Amino acid sequence: MTIRIGLIGAGRIGAMHAAHLAALRGRDGGPAVRLSLTDAVPEQAAAVAARTGAAPVPTVQALLEDGVDGLVVATGTATHPELIRVGLAAGLPVFCEKPVALSVEAALPLLDEIEHAQGVVQIGHQRRFDPGYLHARELCAAGELGWLHTVRAVTGDMTPPPVEFLATSGGLFRDCSVHDFDVLRWITGREVVEVYARGSNRGDPRIGAVGDVDTALAVLTLDDGTVATVAATRYNGAGHDVRLELQGSKGSVAVGMDEHMALRSAEPGIGFPAGPPHTTFHERFAEAYRREMAAFVRVVRGEIPSPCTARDAVAASRVADAAQRSLETGAAVRVGPLGMSDGSVRTARRPARA
Repeated sequence: MTIRIGLIGAGRIGAMHAAHLAALRGRDGGPAVRLSLTDAVPEQAAAVAARTGAAPVPTVQALLEDGVDGLVVATGTATHPELIRVGLAAGLPVFCEKPVALSVEAALPLLDEIEHAQGVVQIGHQRRFDPGYLHARELCAAGELGWLHTVRAVTGDMTPPPVEFLATSGGLFRDCSVHDFDVLRWITGREVVEVYARGSNRGDPRIGAVGDVDTALAVLTLDDGTVATVAATRYNGAGHDVRLELQGSKGSVAVGMDEHMALRSAEPGIGFPAGPPHTTFHERFAEAYRREMAAFVRVVRGEIPSPCTARDAVAASRVADAAQRSLETGAAVRVGPLGMSDGSVRTARRPARA
């Protein structure tokens, strides 16, 4: 059976998805994948199509008329709601890069539409497919760590993205740490109920000028009392550093502690890690991105439910919003249940200073 996938958006992330979908064609006895793609820049679509063997088409409508079984959306965030709705109207399973919409408020009506239509939507939080994160979740679910008392997440880019991107990204917590917020919920099975954040700018002053910070830390309280920290920076010169530590009453485990970890021991005689560090997120998560597209093909075939629903993604974005608000106000921010029409993110009184 051939699965027909339509891809909208042939930029950097779209080109990567196209390559991974192309590599799935009949591999390991799986279904053959036929890929069609479109982009607002026809030359871009043609170039990606030439590299992947996909069929370029001029418009989204032409893509749908080409007869596709599933839709992959890899366009700018502002277009995500419209294109998810296009997929829903066509009765197609949809994969869409995060976030669901430019804001949580804009995403909430779409959640209702997806659920009313019984639509199938998978959002691109690729860490859910990384072998280390998957194993950590299994250990946590099996009780091998006991009850968690401390969780630490780190995401450090080697170099900052262009300031032009940062001016519209929504901030470090929303475009970067949101992945940590997602996997914290996914691995622990708990909800974040409070966030307290701090940030700084010691790098390019233009980052501060557009309203962002280059380094930030959020302290999270989960609904069972577990304490978690999420740290992020644009300036981790040692390499692209993504790690997660889970410490429990019975044991502890770390994700990202491999030969490519962008961290060295200060202890004499310790040679680990010996390998070169990762330098970019797509290098660090290459296997996760491959597995993500393979999972979406299974979603299209009806073999598995969405591994990251739109509601999951919006829940992570709400934590990012709370962190951003705490960063701006200097106060702890409470996070209510998803779906509250008013006051779902509330600013608490400022904690007493030491």
